[in-house]
Amino acid sequence: MEYVLGVDIGTGSVKAVAVNLTGQSFEVFQQHYSFSAPQPGYYEQDPEQIWGAFTGCIKGIIDKTGTQPLAISLSSAMHSLIAVDDSGRALAPMITWADNRSAEIAKRLRASAEGMAVYKATGTPLHAMSPLCKIIWIRENNPTLFKKTYKFISIKEYIWHKLFNEFIVDHSGASCTGLFDIVKLIWHPDSLKLAGITEHMLSRPVPVDYSQKYDPAKGNLLNFLKPGTPFITGASDGTLANLGSMANKPGLAAVTIGTSGAVRVASSKPLPNATAMTFSYILDQETFICGGPINNGGVALQWWLKTNTAPEPTGEDYNVLFEEIAAIPAGSNGLIFLPYLTGERAPIWDSESYGTFFGVKLQHTQANFSRAVLEGICYAMKDVLNAVQQNAEPITQINISGGFTKSIVWVQTLADITNTNLAILQADDASAVGAGLLALKSMGLIDEYPQSDAAELKIFKPNPQNAAIYAKNFSIYRQLYQDLKETMHRFYRMNNP
Repeated sequence: MEYVLGVDIGTGSVKAVAVNLTGQSFEVFQQHYSFSAPQPGYYEQDPEQIWGAFTGCIKGIIDKTGTQPLAISLSSAMHSLIAVDDSGRALAPMITWADNRSAEIAKRLRASAEGMAVYKATGTPLHAMSPLCKIIWIRENNPTLFKKTYKFISIKEYIWHKLFNEFIVDHSGASCTGLFDIVKLIWHPDSLKLAGITEHMLSRPVPVDYSQKYDPAKGNLLNFLKPGTPFITGASDGTLANLGSMANKPGLAAVTIGTSGAVRVASSKPLPNATAMTFSYILDQETFICGGPINNGGVALQWWLKTNTAPEPTGEDYNVLFEEIAAIPAGSNGLIFLPYLTGERAPIWDSESYGTFFGVKLQHTQANFSRAVLEGICYAMKDVLNAVQQNAEPITQINISGGFTKSIVWVQTLADITNTNLAILQADDASAVGAGLLALKSMGLIDEYPQSDAAELKIFKPNPQNAAIYAKNFSIYRQLYQDLKETMHRFYRMNNP
């Protein structure tokens, strides 16, 4: 069977998905890797380990299918940063999106008119995840590394350089850095000035359909891959998740919940929101993907399981948990959870926020707390959805993907809390499938991206009674953070002098 290969370079694994010429996925290969946390708030990875997983996944798909792909298109997690020398060798571990060491720098930028102007021009929230903030941190705290650095690049750029010995970055990846003018499609002069770098310390921006043919003489030898195979730069994982979830048209939103989570809508123009600081990232020449990320998705539920019943949670532990949650009525009998266990991104952008249970009474059982945690994650997603809808076209359907789609009670709870129809198109792999679809179109194998067939969708409709309960509780959820914000910050300063 003829196919293209979408490869998603994620935070915890590389996943390669074979996509046939009608846009359907039929084979998957995945390799995991770890991260290190040398200090509190630091999250680092070895780019060579990720390179090994990347090549291993391509070989794995070729071995499983017995045939070579027509093309390979790339997706990658956003906001990674690697300082490299002129040969592309990493001078330090890769800093991931989750790294929080530059939180004070982001806070400083958010409080300045200069910083907010950069946000509006680049579409990237002013947060520690941003490569802009990471570069400033390196300049201020590790001047030796800063002076040695030839270029600051992402993990996809690192892999591309190993393949083709050139430093390029697709417009989508560039639009997630806080350094790129998303309208003019050039490195933003004011961002460069803030970072203390020139555009020569960054890769050359190219369209998302930019391609090179694999040539063993250009870069690293992949003896399992046919010479001449086209590689396509592709886009970022978040934008491609919308494409893979068939939510690349106005009126449709995409929600992904894995370890973290995100809400995204397609738009023909950027949709800035200075209060909620939603992002506007490039999918292709015609489409922006706008939305907001949350820190605490599945990681909050995992924390709850590890803390209370299962130090090393298994699939069966999660099944038991969801059964317990399903037995508790909507609203958790008056218990509300703020899920800010690792601080929070959109829409509050507060690294100093905390997880909080509110409304605790004697009648509450562990199952009540479990449901409150699940509902808290969904409230956080609704909070972002509301911020996105302030500027976007009315959203009539949310297409969902990520590990949470395996849980009926989780999906139904999200439908009830958002009071919107949810549709499952891809249970997993949306970003990799999106990369495959981009390859099909860029190679002329399809004229337009496929759209969902309503007859084939699995739809979850909100329960009106539950939606009414959640609407009342959500107003309390939002007020809780406002009431506790100053106390949280005071407590943070007491414990982080």
